[in-house]
Amino acid sequence: MIDLGYSLSHRFPDPPQTDYRTADVRALRHDLFCGDVYLADVKTDRELSTGWGWVPVLDFAWALCDVLEQVDRDPRGNRASIPQYAELDFTESTDRLMFERRFGWVEVTADWQPADEPPLSFNHRALRREARDFLHDLIADLSDMHEGLADNPVVWNLQSRFPRV
Repeated sequence: MIDLGYSLSHRFPDPPQTDYRTADVRALRHDLFCGDVYLADVKTDRELSTGWGWVPVLDFAWALCDVLEQVDRDPRGNRASIPQYAELDFTESTDRLMFERRFGWVEVTADWQPADEPPLSFNHRALRREARDFLHDLIADLSDMHEGLADNPVVWNLQSRFPRV
């Protein structure tokens, strides 16, 4: 079972004058909603998490959906034996999450985890579904906290690009 989550930082609050209805892509992806994120394998009780407090959580959810589409380019899908790779870079950092898909399974590793730590391994279809659910749930949470965000055309486009599956 997969668990994706986040927490918003009190150290890096959003600017009070922000108009969420008209915030552009750069602001939504890099300047707002800072905090920490985690990706956990509940079955093995292991996780990859950030503890920096400055990760733009909406950008993480958006990038995770992008990455899972990148590793799904082989038309053979779950039958593809050739590994497919993608990386998720964190804003303002050299840290990365690396994704390798082969035979319908995605292995996830992080720069900051010990070298002898085995990767987290997830079924691609399940991880893709969880990532999209996480994105939609995050947008719903942020929209409840920030007036106008649900009316932002960038958010509409994002939700239509990655619908729930």
